Amino acid sequence: MPAGADLRLMARNPRRDLLAGLTVAIVALPLALGFGVSSGLGAEAGLATAVVAGALAAVFGGSNLQVSGPTGAMTVVLVPIVARYGPGGVLTVGVMAGVLLIALALLRAGQYMRYVPAPVVEGFTLGIACVIALQQIPDALGVAKPAGEKVLLVAWRAVEAFIAAPDGTAVGLSLSVAVAMLAGARWRPGIPFSIVAVTAATVAAQLFHLDAAPIGDLPSGLPAPSLAFLDVTALGSLFAPAVAVAALAALESLLSATVADGMTVGQQHDPDKELFGQGIANLAAPLFGGVPATAAIARTAVNVRTGASSRLAALTHAAVLGVIVFAAAPLVSKIPLAALAGVLLATAVRMVEVGALRAMAKATRSDAAVLVLTAAATLALDLVYAVIIGLVVAGALALRAVAAQARLDQVDFRPDLPGEHSDEEHALLAEHIVAYRIDGPLFFAGAHRFLLELSEVSDVRVVILRMSRVTTMDATGALVLRDAVEKLNRRGIAVMASGIRPGQRRALASVGALELLQRDGREYATTPEAIAGARKHLEQAGLLPVRTTPTRTAPGRHRDDRPRPRPHRGSGR
Repeated sequence: MPAGADLRLMARNPRRDLLAGLTVAIVALPLALGFGVSSGLGAEAGLATAVVAGALAAVFGGSNLQVSGPTGAMTVVLVPIVARYGPGGVLTVGVMAGVLLIALALLRAGQYMRYVPAPVVEGFTLGIACVIALQQIPDALGVAKPAGEKVLLVAWRAVEAFIAAPDGTAVGLSLSVAVAMLAGARWRPGIPFSIVAVTAATVAAQLFHLDAAPIGDLPSGLPAPSLAFLDVTALGSLFAPAVAVAALAALESLLSATVADGMTVGQQHDPDKELFGQGIANLAAPLFGGVPATAAIARTAVNVRTGASSRLAALTHAAVLGVIVFAAAPLVSKIPLAALAGVLLATAVRMVEVGALRAMAKATRSDAAVLVLTAAATLALDLVYAVIIGLVVAGALALRAVAAQARLDQVDFRPDLPGEHSDEEHALLAEHIVAYRIDGPLFFAGAHRFLLELSEVSDVRVVILRMSRVTTMDATGALVLRDAVEKLNRRGIAVMASGIRPGQRRALASVGALELLQRDGREYATTPEAIAGARKHLEQAGLLPVRTTPTRTAPGRHRDDRPRPRPHRGSGR
């Protein structure tokens, strides 16, 4: 239930919230009717969804400003489900999606929405806008909707049917409504031109007896809640569509809540609570014949812009639509389908933000590629698959960019470093020892390039790996490091490491790399200590003259591992 702060907020400025809710209801009415018709379950299903889901999501959701109901994105997913499983299958999918959303809320999955990249969201939105526009082609042309699941094929068949028997009535109504909405939004943004244009189109169709198919009879009220549609034997085959619906509801709702937060000051939604509210809404709406619902970005934006500050506005929106269902059903039933098609065509156009698309396309080639690929997948495949493809490609490109930051730089020994040696000793060290500093992440995306670079080391006796600047290491990176050490050891090159961080030890130990270094005492805390150990190794190998002055034992070495005298040449030993 809403917290005490939410209830107090509802009482702070009720007049402004009531006015905002009324405005949103006027905007939402043609959209609810249109999306209900587009889904295949009829206008009454859209109204039931707007009333039931809109009220429950407002009460149980995690945002004070969110408005929920039938949306274009959800309609895109529902059309093939209706074609394959019928109306009962869609209602069952809605109930299952509600259960999945509640489970996601209990698992605290809402926080992961922040990881969806902006190009994926923009490409997803562009693809949805194209699909919504294509879905309206049959009604906008005044032809019967052709059979099929692929929206491109259905739209093409509708155009062929129109060319065979052209009739300009539906085209004129739909274009008039769309143009009125788009032009009116620029001229007077505060006026709900959708309801004005639909009313004008309905009046014109009645006065001039235009041959335009109307919505048809609507029930004067909501039906009694029922589970008669539920077919337990079909739950297995409907699970995949239910997952798609739940994923879309979660994605669009959390995205809409984020947009609402950005449009206000001091508002912050609870993502897990929002998922719970959407779950309750989708669990209940099918009982009244409603389609699966989600938060509506356009209606939420209208709600915020008209001054809403609490959940009272969204509740008012649902209540006003409920009154319309009970009191004005005979009038609503006369609205031409072509007029609703015009509303959705204009909505699809307004969904596309050219400025945001241009910015994404100019940002980087990777962002442009992800945007185009997500939009194309949305149009050609499926919305959920499109998001998955976009996330996978964006993740792969991000990993590529991160892996490119990893560097293996040779380090020159400098006298100004504390603990270093004299100039003559630097000359000797430079002849036999090379140090490499590893900067950045050492993980699967770039580890093999590191192995190739390190394995090409030549003309040295000791390699020192300075690892204090390694930011990330996974099992692949640790395994590649171990392989590099073993390859160098087989060539007679000793490998020593300095500055290994505590967080890297687990990965190194899991593949045996840490044991390999510690076994011969070749792990050191600092680079100067590793240099001292390198000198010891070279002295023992007879590659440096024995030091006559006592030296401190380097960490990781035993006291018995002191330098031994270098044998004379020709002694036979």
